[in-house]
Amino acid sequence: MTIAVIGIGLIGGSLVVDLRKRGFADRIIGVDSNMHHQNIALLCGLVDENDTLENAIDKSDLIILTTPVNTNCSMLPGILERIAGTSKVVTDMGSTKASIAEVSKNHPGRGRYVAVHPMAGTEYSGPLAAVGKLFDYKNAIICDRELSDPDALGLIERMLDVLNMHKVYMNPSDHDVHVAYISHISHITSFSLALCVLDKEQEEQNILALAGGGFESTVRLAKSNGETWAPIFLENSQFILEVMDTYIDKMNSFRKMITEKDINGLKSLMEEANKIRKILN
Repeated sequence: MTIAVIGIGLIGGSLVVDLRKRGFADRIIGVDSNMHHQNIALLCGLVDENDTLENAIDKSDLIILTTPVNTNCSMLPGILERIAGTSKVVTDMGSTKASIAEVSKNHPGRGRYVAVHPMAGTEYSGPLAAVGKLFDYKNAIICDRELSDPDALGLIERMLDVLNMHKVYMNPSDHDVHVAYISHISHITSFSLALCVLDKEQEEQNILALAGGGFESTVRLAKSNGETWAPIFLENSQFILEVMDTYIDKMNSFRKMITEKDINGLKSLMEEANKIRKILN
């Protein structure tokens, strides 16, 4: 099988590491607008060649979109046009699904597309961030599977099995609500905390010297690439704003208890938050 990976970064690079190693892909073609990324991917052996989008589509059996979500949306209709009448399959790895579902739902070639979101990643970006086993035992969300042709869906499900991923099926709106709560708000919180500390650091040079493990784990996501996350926040703005309002309300509850020196109220809030252990364990 020949695979075209459109966007050779953390996700695309990590995908092909395991798909090649585990025998799913025979040849991998990279497509990236960043010449530096192209060269690194070729030198590191992530891809066998780099090519234009059109040539890569024509040469490949499977096209995987791993660019920012807004770019995935803009490219998908044209790709579906180009593969019309063939057995080729296209999938995306985007973190939002409602917008790409909307642009593809009435397309005559919709059946050749399978919408996927692997719940895996790190705070790093680019082809040098690619690692093996990134997806092992993580969840992979497949949206609108009934709109995909059975053979297209079967191919992507086999790919996810090769990656040792657990398959979960959702509709796009439910998916976007859930990721707003469990992923997107975590990134916004981390970015915000980093900005707060950087503001204070301008006045007090020792503040980062005191940072421990708790701070590092909380602010880790602030190292994530804005080119990736800004489009996600805008694409999923409806649900993210809803989550942010809830988050601000909870912050205000803590602020109120601290202002009033209400130790029992603080303990009560924390004990309520501790219930998350039952979900995460």
